[in-house]
Amino acid sequence: MLGTVRATYAALRDRRAAARDPEDFARTLGVDLRGRVRFYGIDRAMFGSEPWLVSLGDNVYVTAGVQFITHDGGTLILRKEVPDLEWTAPIRIGDDVYLGVRTTILPGVTIGNRCVIGAGSVVTRDIPDNSVAAGVPARVVRTVDDYLDRMKARSLRCGHLPAAEKAAVIRQIYGVPEQTRARVRS
Repeated sequence: MLGTVRATYAALRDRRAAARDPEDFARTLGVDLRGRVRFYGIDRAMFGSEPWLVSLGDNVYVTAGVQFITHDGGTLILRKEVPDLEWTAPIRIGDDVYLGVRTTILPGVTIGNRCVIGAGSVVTRDIPDNSVAAGVPARVVRTVDDYLDRMKARSLRCGHLPAAEKAAVIRQIYGVPEQTRARVRS
């Protein structure tokens, strides 16, 4: 019972610290932040058991559900045959990188500068600079320059607006009415 109370308290303390200052929370875990990193959902578990092996560059966006896996746990079942078996390696993320929702990055991977990693990707090998990569396993699908050209052609031209104004423009473009709060009947 006492262990459960302590675990609950620790989880609540982590959640509060992560919400208050996500970058500082990551640093307290040992993650090497080399510039401004924006977290859209952060928790202790996303960095695995060796958060001090993860380094993130400047202007990096880490979205919800991203996992940095710095070791291969499959070796655990083989240690009865090879007691000192271990595969753990750093993960390095360059500058100007976007990691899509639920991306998984495996041990030893380096993602270069100016990269976009698509949602749900599993990054098993290095991604070179100026690349858009996606899939399972992730592979380079185009350059960021090609991606930019494609996105400019599709742009709704409202990315510069504050959130509420941007939402209003997007609702107008797609004909979605403003939401009204439902009245609670007693």
